[in-house]
Amino acid sequence: MQGKVIVVTGAGGALGSAVAKAAEARGARVARLDIHKPDGELSYGVDLGDFTAVQRVMDDVQAKAGAIDALLNIAGGFRWQTLAEGDLAGWDKMFAINVKTAANACKAALPHLIAAKGHIVNVGALGAVKAGAGFGPYAASKQGVMKLTESLAEELKGQVTVNAVLPSTIDTPANRKDMAEADFSKWVTPAELANVMLFLASDEASAITGALVPVAGRV
Repeated sequence: MQGKVIVVTGAGGALGSAVAKAAEARGARVARLDIHKPDGELSYGVDLGDFTAVQRVMDDVQAKAGAIDALLNIAGGFRWQTLAEGDLAGWDKMFAINVKTAANACKAALPHLIAAKGHIVNVGALGAVKAGAGFGPYAASKQGVMKLTESLAEELKGQVTVNAVLPSTIDTPANRKDMAEADFSKWVTPAELANVMLFLASDEASAITGALVPVAGRV
C-alpha cells in the first residue's frame, strides 16, 4: 500500500476509522469522507447521497493526491424492524444509506480508478445471506450492495477489481451497547476486517474480482 491513495467513505465511524488508520500504517495516503468532516489531512464532510457533491470530492482528491488507487465503501447503517410493525420509510432509508452511497461513490471515482487500474471494496453482510426476523430492510439493502459488487466487477473486468466483504457482527462500542449479553470474543474486530479489506484493495489481490468474502470472526 506504500504510496497508494485510498478513499474511505464512512471514515468517521468505528470501522472506517480503523481502516483509514491501518491503511496509513501501511504507507498509504488516505482521503476520509463522512457526513461530518473527519479528522485527517485529506478529509471531507460530504453527503454521500448527493452524487454531484461526491463527484466534486473525488475530483478534488485526484487533483490534490494525483490518483485514486482504491475506494473502500464503508458508509452505511443498520435498522431492525419487522414488516408488520415497522414503517416503509425504513426501507427507503436503508437503501439510501447502504446502496445509494456506495453507487454514488463508485460512479464518481470510476474515471480515476480506471486510470489507476485500481480497486473497489464494498461492505455487504453475512446477515443478508440468510436474513432473520426484523432484518428485511437491512438485508435487502446489503444484498443490493452485494449485487452491485458482482455486476460492477463484470462491467469493469480487466480495468478495476470490485469485491465485497461480508462481516458478521463487528465488535464496536455501539454493538456492545445494543447486545450487552452477547459473547464479544466471537465477533470480528474492526482491525481484522480492515486487514481483509486492505488486502482486497491491494495489487496483491489483482486476480480477485467479483468475490463476496465472508469475515465471520469466531461465530
